[in-house]
Amino acid sequence: MSEHFAYCIQVLGGVTTSSRRLGIDERALRRFANGERPVTVRLMQDMVQALRDLAAEATAAEQQIAAALGDDAASS
Repeated sequence: MSEHFAYCIQVLGGVTTSSRRLGIDERALRRFANGERPVTVRLMQDMVQALRDLAAEATAAEQQIAAALGDDAASS
């Protein structure tokens, strides 16, 4: 599970960004990602929520850009 957790850290934008989003110290986050500490179910649930939040932010940004460009550019 630590390999998948490490991948999710990269998706979130790296250790610093993930640390901030998850409210976890960077050093501790690296220990989870490296397999030095077990990734708990609760930590994975927090990761899921962080990824959902990121997806929602990305969707909102995409919609704002599409609106600014007009409907013709959004459908291209």
